[in-house]
Amino acid sequence: MGNIVLQCQMKQIEKMKDFYDEFLRDPNPPGSVFAAKLPACMVTAYKSGKVLFQGNDAEKEAERWGNRSPAVNKPAVKTAGQKSAAKGTVPPGIAQMSVIGSDEVGTGDFFGPITVVAAYVKNENIPLLKELGVKDSKDLNDPKIIEIAKIIKDVIPYSLMTLKNEKYNQVQSSGMSQGKMKAILHNQAILNVLGKIGPEKPDAILVDQFVQASTYFQHLKGQKSIANENIYFSTKAEGIHLAVAAASILARYAFIQYIDKLSKAAGFTIPKGAGAQVDEAAAKLILKKGRDVLPAYVKLHFANTEKAIKLAAKKRK
Repeated sequence: MGNIVLQCQMKQIEKMKDFYDEFLRDPNPPGSVFAAKLPACMVTAYKSGKVLFQGNDAEKEAERWGNRSPAVNKPAVKTAGQKSAAKGTVPPGIAQMSVIGSDEVGTGDFFGPITVVAAYVKNENIPLLKELGVKDSKDLNDPKIIEIAKIIKDVIPYSLMTLKNEKYNQVQSSGMSQGKMKAILHNQAILNVLGKIGPEKPDAILVDQFVQASTYFQHLKGQKSIANENIYFSTKAEGIHLAVAAASILARYAFIQYIDKLSKAAGFTIPKGAGAQVDEAAAKLILKKGRDVLPAYVKLHFANTEKAIKLAAKKRK
């Protein structure tokens, strides 16, 4: 199945919409102008100006509207798979392999869950993801992450695991380390993707490293199933393969959505991170809804909890 992206003016997108009128789907995907399902091609035009063609007739339909993006036309060029700043052993040329990448978001945030995503990027889709702007989510602002995530979630197989605050606080108080939590979540997300793409197998599995490989597998002792075939670990893995970068974007997108839900429930905007602003927000939450609601919103073992309680007490005086 082919995937091609065109960058178009809105005037041209409106022409496309009229042309595909009998094939239009309703409702439109989030962030899109229209989506049309043809017998052998899916056409989705986004407000950003990008038009995604997917299916056996992708090339034929894209050519109807103009030349394909150069990034999609170019054959994959073998590049150095590992940046000098990264640490970890990975196969030579991994950057151009078909890889499952896994990454997580939210571990250092006081509010909100831990979100882990494993995503499968085939070699043939690497140019497409580059054209869509996929890179380390830390280098993208939230609006751009949302824009990209809404497109790639329909292009690549992935699995999202969300460890909500209530469950996080429960297992943390029972003695489980955050490292073990993450290892379990990464393993399950990877297994889910392997199940989705089977019997096809990736050339490699790359995890953005948060512990030594030996510790990772130690954390997984007792799990019913463990993904351990062709699995590699490296820091700064988002720069090694786009599968990890895509996973980081999808994990961040899920985290942003969850923070938005918490904000609606709280009645005010919940900040990200673990700085002074979250202490103020947690104190406000305590004053508004009571201390008992904290386990549903925050990671209780963070030092921010005590700071927020003290702030709330001062404000009551």
